[in-house]
Amino acid sequence: MKKLHLLLEELETKIKYRDIENLSVSKSNVSWHINHTLKVLILIIETLKNSKPNEYKRSFNFKKQFVFITGVIPRGKAKAPKSVQSFDEITLDDLLLQLKNAKFSVCLLNHLNDNCNFIHSYFGVLNLKETEKFLIIHTKHHIKIINDIVQKKS
Repeated sequence: MKKLHLLLEELETKIKYRDIENLSVSKSNVSWHINHTLKVLILIIETLKNSKPNEYKRSFNFKKQFVFITGVIPRGKAKAPKSVQSFDEITLDDLLLQLKNAKFSVCLLNHLNDNCNFIHSYFGVLNLKETEKFLIIHTKHHIKIINDIVQKKS
């Protein structure tokens, strides 16, 4: 949990770069990556909260194991679901509100059953511990992309 809070703080420091884009790194600007990352956190934690822990069944998934062991999501290999994409302009107020909601959502993780779960489109069913690990890896993935966008633009 603490790792996610620290990553959210780091993500917050990137808001000042929100309008920067670099097409050699990503088709999307920094705002999109921040917004996407926050939406993922909020929606997945909401799904965990509404899941049925007694229905959780552990399963093996090679893609999940690879990403969890390496801690790396390969770039450009997956497409974000529409529910966590933004097609409209993302304002500073949007980002700040999403950040506030994400911080609140992360606090909820401490109060959830270990078998709360959600179904990831590539990794299958993830329980609470696996979901937290995925959220950390996913957030780091987008922070790295943001850093590359900003660095290569300077």
